[in-house]
Amino acid sequence: MLGMVASVEAIFLSTFILISQNAMLRAAERRAELDLQVNRLAEHEVTKLVEMLAAIARKLDAPAVEDSEVREAAQDIRPEQVMRQIDQGRED
Repeated sequence: MLGMVASVEAIFLSTFILISQNAMLRAAERRAELDLQVNRLAEHEVTKLVEMLAAIARKLDAPAVEDSEVREAAQDIRPEQVMRQIDQGRED
């Protein structure tokens, strides 16, 4: 009888643990999605800032900075391409 009670208790405990782990996983996924969206917004804003600074420099006839990092920052990044590269890195 005692063994049966212990088995039932173990079943209930494992069920509650799995339920709480699923809830924690859903919360972590929501935080990761929010983090991704914030990062995408920040990247888009940085790109627009670089474009605005380039326009101001052209207007003021300032010498252009020929830097690969500046050119890269001025390009809008597609999240799909980034995710493909991440997935390819995981496969390698």
